[in-house]
Amino acid sequence: MAAPTVQVFDSDKNVADNLCSLVIRKAKDAINTRGHFFIGVSGGSAAKFLCDGLQKTETDWSKWRIFFCDERHVPFTNPECTYSVYKDNLLSKINFPPENIYPINPDLPVGECAVDYAKKISTVFATTEVPVFDVLVLGMGPDGHTCSLFPDHPLLQETEKIVAPISDSPKPPPCRVTMTYPVINKCRCAVFASCGAGKAEILKRVLEGNEEKPLPASRVKPEQGEVIWMLDVPAASNLKNYSKM
Repeated sequence: MAAPTVQVFDSDKNVADNLCSLVIRKAKDAINTRGHFFIGVSGGSAAKFLCDGLQKTETDWSKWRIFFCDERHVPFTNPECTYSVYKDNLLSKINFPPENIYPINPDLPVGECAVDYAKKISTVFATTEVPVFDVLVLGMGPDGHTCSLFPDHPLLQETEKIVAPISDSPKPPPCRVTMTYPVINKCRCAVFASCGAGKAEILKRVLEGNEEKPLPASRVKPEQGEVIWMLDVPAASNLKNYSKM
C-alpha cells in the first residue's frame, strides 16, 4: 500500500490541467490494456475541472464508462444533481454515447436506489466481486469527508456493500447514495484535486496528522493502487514538505 503522492502546482488552473491529463493518460492505458476505461467522478470543483478540461482532449469516448462516486438523491432537474452537471457541461459538448454514463435512479427511495446502483455497477463490470475502477476522482470537504463518507458516521465501518444510502448527511441535502471503502480501496488510482487556502488546515490533518480517528479522506488507501493529491500552493501551505511541480 503505497504512500500518497502529493503534487503541488502554482495555480488552480494547473491543477485542473494536470488532473485532466492524468485522467486521459489513465484512459489510454486502460483502453489499450483492457479495452475499456472505468471511472468514478465527483461533484464540486472536481466536476468543474473535468467538464472544462476533458472537452478539449482526444480520447475514444466509446470505451469510457462513467459512474458517480456519490450523488445527491434529488431529481435530475435539481441544481444539486451531479449527473446533470456533467450532462450539461461535458457530455452535451462532446461525442459521448449517452448509454455509457450511469446515473442513480432518483425515483426510487434512497435505500432501494443504492441497491439498484450497486447492481448497475456489477452488471456493467460483469462481476459479482468488488469491481476495480481504473480511476476515482474524489473530492474532499472542509471536514475531511470524501464521497458522502463523513467523520464519525457509521458508513465508515461498512465492509460489504460497494454502494450505500445515507439519509442523515450533515451536509445538505440529507439523502445521498455513495460508494464505500470496499470499492474505493480496490481502485487502481484515486486522485484528489484540492485548491485554495481554505483547504490548508484540513489537508495538513489528512496528509500529515496522527488522528485517533482517521478522517475519511485519509482512509482512502487502495490495496494495489495509488493515491494522488493534486494541490495548489495555498492549499499546500501548511504541509511540512512539498515541492512545486
